[in-house]
Order: sequence, then structure tokens, then C-alpha cells
Amino acid sequence: MNAMKNKVQLIGHVGNEPIIRDLDGGKKVANLSLATKDVFVNKSGDQKEQTQWHSVVAWGKTAEIIERFVEKGKQIGITGKLTSRSYDDKEGNKRYVTEVVVSELLLMK
Repeated sequence: MNAMKNKVQLIGHVGNEPIIRDLDGGKKVANLSLATKDVFVNKSGDQKEQTQWHSVVAWGKTAEIIERFVEKGKQIGITGKLTSRSYDDKEGNKRYVTEVVVSELLLMK
């Protein structure tokens, strides 16, 4: 059943300056948003564009590469997996996050 594993591949533009944090032990983590665009024709025959925003997180060496070479507006390709988690915000409300955890990064022109 290897063909049914959790795998995501996206090509898009970085929507914000990546946030890089240094963790204990010297490991880095990078958080950014990635915009992908779908183009389709609606029932009226008009061409429409729809933008999807994806939360992306990268660890270790990949985060270091993002820190050095990735900025807002840059086109990148990523391969990773979807993860979901929850946390309590400052007001005590439960928040849910779905992210793409990067395993491979492709820097594009």
C-alpha cells in the first residue's frame, strides 16, 4: 500500500517573508505560506483563477536553505506530507492547524 502514503507536491509563490527560529541544540525551523493558483472555466465560459494558501514548515538543513535563499514572492517547489495539530491560544481557545512539512525543496527562477 505504499502508493497510498501521505505525500504532497506543490509549486507556488511564497506569500510572506519566512519566519526562521533557532531551537535549543542549534536546529532551525522555518514557517512560511505558499500560494498556489488554479485556473478553470466556470459555467458561463469565463476563465477564473482561484488562489489556495498553504502553511508550510521546514526543519534543519531545509530551514537553513530557506533562510538563505527564499523570500516573499519567490517561486518554489516542495514535497512533503500533511500534518494536523491543535493548540490552545492565549485566550484558552483551541486552534487547529494543517501544515505541509517539507521533505524536499526546489528553488526556482
